[in-house]
Amino acid sequence: MKTFMAVFRGEPGKGNAEWDRLSETERNDRVQKGMAAWGKWMQDNSAQIVYPGGPLGKTLQINREGVSPKVNSDCGFVIIKASTHEEAAKKFLNHPHFSIFPGENVEVMECLPIPGKHE
Repeated sequence: MKTFMAVFRGEPGKGNAEWDRLSETERNDRVQKGMAAWGKWMQDNSAQIVYPGGPLGKTLQINREGVSPKVNSDCGFVIIKASTHEEAAKKFLNHPHFSIFPGENVEVMECLPIPGKHE
């Protein structure tokens, strides 16, 4: 089995027009429905989850100039295992991140071994 990191993405403000039009009651109902669906997804895929991850906060970028704020669209992650990249990606088809919540997409990448390190 290979290991993959799935990053939940959603640019601030992008795709929120429909969400913003919801009343507070409708939004609260959608949040409850979304959290229940997300929990079900986690339970349905529990055998493949290596690390449950979670939401991501604000980003700080570090480089030669020092530390500075950076805006990106990463808002959460989970680590899973699967036989292939395609198999891992298919786990996220119709995920509640974008099918219920206003998230944009999920990006899945393989976690590769460190070059020169043998396990």
